[in-house]
Amino acid sequence: MFKPKLLNQVHNAIRVKHYSIRTEEAYIHWIKRFIFFHEKRHPLYMGENEVSKFLSHLAVEGKVSASTQNQALSALLFLY
Repeated sequence: MFKPKLLNQVHNAIRVKHYSIRTEEAYIHWIKRFIFFHEKRHPLYMGENEVSKFLSHLAVEGKVSASTQNQALSALLFLY
């Protein structure tokens, strides 16, 4: 049986919950960045440790604001 790709599943779940288009765009962006940061590993094989490393990287290397880091965290919480 056909199973939609991960980002399509996220897109569909966001639509079902009636989140705004901007929220959808932001969440997809942060999920993609998370996956690419971990060299395209599937999130199914990652967990809390990888999320912590990604968020730490954003804060230290990316020098993002707290609100940006919170948005990335919200996207990853939605994913998991």
